[in-house]
Amino acid sequence: MTNPTQINVSVVVPVCDEEDNVAPLIAEIAAAFPDRDRCEIIYVDDGSRDGTPASLTQAKADHPNLRVLTHRTRSGQSRAIRTGVLAARGRLIGVLDGDGQNDPADLPRLVAIFDAAQADGETIGMVMGEREKRQDSGFRRFISRVANACNRGLLNHTARDVGCGLKIVSREVFLRIPYFDHMHRFMPALVGREGFTVRYERVNHRARPRGKSKYGTLERALAGLVDLFGVYWLVKRSKRPTIVEE
Repeated sequence: MTNPTQINVSVVVPVCDEEDNVAPLIAEIAAAFPDRDRCEIIYVDDGSRDGTPASLTQAKADHPNLRVLTHRTRSGQSRAIRTGVLAARGRLIGVLDGDGQNDPADLPRLVAIFDAAQADGETIGMVMGEREKRQDSGFRRFISRVANACNRGLLNHTARDVGCGLKIVSREVFLRIPYFDHMHRFMPALVGREGFTVRYERVNHRARPRGKSKYGTLERALAGLVDLFGVYWLVKRSKRPTIVEE
């Protein structure tokens, strides 16, 4: 049993109908963080209708630091991530997609970058991955480039890959961010809105090993475009006063 007082990193993985990817990915996360007393793995099952619940139950027998939270009905990726963060006991949250395309071996490096920046006095809130040599279709990469350009231009940040699911973020900072559906697509702007810095680091990207994506590329792009203007309004309406305690 993981000691909650010692946990440093909580790795949150939202999943929906990923029965064949559960066991291999959990094994990779466990290998990346071998000290079970310092890391917990939190899977949030967002209303899966396949064998994902059974795969997670089986995985718990092999991984004592695995926790499983279940949405009875599908609520979306952002809600699943937030459910995991609310339950997390670590000061840092590692997030990655449940389809196996993100490489868990990159997470300890992002943790080290976060800790080094914080030790230097930086008010860092997140270290976000930028996928190198993306293993996606040409159409998906094209849509991603357009979305990234719009996101950077309108929200005034330097992220080149806002769609990358791999990141390390302070739990405290995450919980300051206003929650809304699809918020995970706008993390650089939202973290910056709270007055924290974001660092970007190249990470590995892999072909999907098993199964198919549950979300349409064009559908996500259109939803993201609508959300983009809402986030623009949110960022422009925020104020960060200088606070002095006397």
